[in-house]
Amino acid sequence: MSKDRFQGHDYYLLDDLLTDEQKLIRDSVRAWVKQEVSPIIEGYAQRAEFPKHLLKGLADIGAFGPYIPTKYGGQGLDQITYGLIMQEIERGDSGIRSTASVQSSLVMYPIYKYGSEEQRMKYLPKLATGEMMGCFGLTEPDSGSDPSSMITNIKDKGDHYLLNGAKMWISNAPFADIAVVWAKNEEGKIKGIIVERGMEGFTTPETHDKWSLRASATGELVFDNVKVPKRKSSS
Repeated sequence: MSKDRFQGHDYYLLDDLLTDEQKLIRDSVRAWVKQEVSPIIEGYAQRAEFPKHLLKGLADIGAFGPYIPTKYGGQGLDQITYGLIMQEIERGDSGIRSTASVQSSLVMYPIYKYGSEEQRMKYLPKLATGEMMGCFGLTEPDSGSDPSSMITNIKDKGDHYLLNGAKMWISNAPFADIAVVWAKNEEGKIKGIIVERGMEGFTTPETHDKWSLRASATGELVFDNVKVPKRKSSS
């Protein structure tokens, strides 16, 4: 084995498992992180501030829903490529990676997989470009991420659902335009619905004084008799 293989620090020859396209995308994201994230992230972490100006760059490098079909604004890439993109962003900062992976895996994917065609066309293209940002509401103040102990609930009111409850430790919450929220219905079944910023009774207080993920925007989701029209709710 040539000495050059070890100089690249690819001790397990993982690059041999990747396609040329995957390596090109990985290297492009790595270069972006080195140029845009690494020089500024320490200051933002010290100030516990999210560098919101990076959102456009994340969208430009394809970090938002890269495996979503092109019909809905994604790139139609595979999951390995998605993992490589997230790995490179993580090299720069876990909080920035959290913003991208929440947008991709916890917001775009459930809308793509379980939403209606109307919802896919309405939300996914804007989420892919960063014009719209999302968050994922599961964790609760009293029960953490245990769905069986969930208190947040929805009641069927005919043409809309009435949503009450709260979520906490939610990445992207302070600036999210939509939230994919999990709540129990009257039968105790857990359902996912899409809640839009601006709906009356929906607020997103920011979480301060964190000890980790300090450059991540984290907050709560509070629902006080929020009326969610059925045509906008996820199936």
